[in-house]
Amino acid sequence: MLGTLMLIAVPTVVWRLLGAFGVGRFATWRVSVLHGMAVMLLFTASAHFVPSAVGPVPGHHDLVALVPPFVPFPRLAVYATGVLELLGAAGLVREATRPTAGLGLAALFVLMLPANIYAAVAQVPLAGEPATPLWFRIPEQVLFIGIALWACVPTRTDAARRTDGLPGGPVDGRRRHS
Repeated sequence: MLGTLMLIAVPTVVWRLLGAFGVGRFATWRVSVLHGMAVMLLFTASAHFVPSAVGPVPGHHDLVALVPPFVPFPRLAVYATGVLELLGAAGLVREATRPTAGLGLAALFVLMLPANIYAAVAQVPLAGEPATPLWFRIPEQVLFIGIALWACVPTRTDAARRTDGLPGGPVDGRRRHS
């Protein structure tokens, strides 16, 4: 039940420790958390493409079982969400694509919520384990949505970059006087 959260938490702490030791890329908790989510998405997306019998982790057939009956083409839906998770993970890593990736992932997590609710209510097992209960899954999904939306928040460096080259901006060094 806590596995997915650990897939974010452990890499986040590792990235942040690297930042504390001088790796500039991970100088903030925000970037470290977003990279942690990218790691989690790589793991969860891989389950969309591997057969279920590969090991103790869920596979494609396990995930197809989670798709509610009202969703057409459940196998295709599982492949499509896997591709979207991979694209989202890649987008979170690049600063330029982070806001778009965050918005897309937030929408994806909202769209995947009915499948998680269905799996919990119908008691659909995942890789032989009992379904994650709603009392845990819904707050977990809200956390994922929140992290994804955090990627959309502009940072100070984003604001500085927008003013590069403008009179009074960081590039030309002149100040505007009113």
